[in-house]
Amino acid sequence: MNKIMEDMRNESMRAGIKEGIKEGAINTAKRMLRDGTITLEKIAEFVGLSVEEVKTLAADSNR
Repeated sequence: MNKIMEDMRNESMRAGIKEGIKEGAINTAKRMLRDGTITLEKIAEFVGLSVEEVKTLAADSNR
């Protein structure tokens, strides 16, 4: 039973870390978009998001 609980805790931690990394990438992309001098493709490449995700962020920031 302890092994199962430990595995669940580890999985939860990994999910939290992944979520935090993604959130950091999104925040960085938003700052790059505000700068306005970097292409969407380069932003996606630099932060590890898809071009579609960056386009969505750009559209959301223009609202």
